[in-house]
Amino acid sequence: MTSIARLDYAGWPNCYRISNGIADLVVTTDVGPRIIRFGFTGQENEFAEYAEMAGLTGGGEWRIYGGHRLWVAPEDPPSTYAPDNDPVRFEDSDGAVRLTQPAPGGYAIEKAIEVRLSDDAAEVRVSHTLCNLGPAPVTIAPWALSVMAPGGRATVPLPPRATHGDGNLLPASAIGLWAYTDMTDSRWQWGRDSITLDQDARAATPQKAGFAVPDGWCAYDRAGHRFTKRFAYDPGARYPDFGCNVELYTDARMLELETLGPLCDLQPGGSTEHTETWELRAAEPA
Repeated sequence: MTSIARLDYAGWPNCYRISNGIADLVVTTDVGPRIIRFGFTGQENEFAEYAEMAGLTGGGEWRIYGGHRLWVAPEDPPSTYAPDNDPVRFEDSDGAVRLTQPAPGGYAIEKAIEVRLSDDAAEVRVSHTLCNLGPAPVTIAPWALSVMAPGGRATVPLPPRATHGDGNLLPASAIGLWAYTDMTDSRWQWGRDSITLDQDARAATPQKAGFAVPDGWCAYDRAGHRFTKRFAYDPGARYPDFGCNVELYTDARMLELETLGPLCDLQPGGSTEHTETWELRAAEPA
């Protein structure tokens, strides 16, 4: 059975723990919307945390904090990096927790994250909603970013491979590369059926790439656990960043496992939603 209890976590006095005895999450309400922890009960956080930012509130600078957050795509400094340093509205209804950030001044986009933990498994349904409270249409997409703890490996599946010929004349995959993406960096493994990216604390430079993933999943393996995100993919939709619905970013402190919803021409008062299902399992023996 799922329980919800208020607690002080990492210096934020108004957090809530959602637990079923198998796994638990902690959400912040002093800042956010943000899920700062997810993991097996009594075990370490699968997400990264930034000790120097723990408990901070207020101010006009954007802070990463760690955990899981909701952004607005495509990436644009004024709107994407709108600060989330102030309290959010907390609602608890029928076992689900909803966190809503009123639109920051000048940005007109309201963000909300709804979390529902399974009663009997380490599985979570996380819904991300953007609402246009401004007077004009905007073209945006929900962008769900999980800041994973260091020392793991992210995996993105490739669509099924096939032989040359047999009608296979058109591309079957799309990959977006940033100006700083180095395909020779040893953290990347460009495989036949999947692409992986390692998080390495010794790395001197960041790496990022995006992918079209019709299979609808990506994963992060670390310390004997596999964290998997599952999500819908619409082959007829427009996605940001050359059609990417999954993006990986890493630096010396963490790796971000990111998914994106379709671009939407959002009218005033309109909203768009992107849902992930999280699964946490013990990794299968090699």
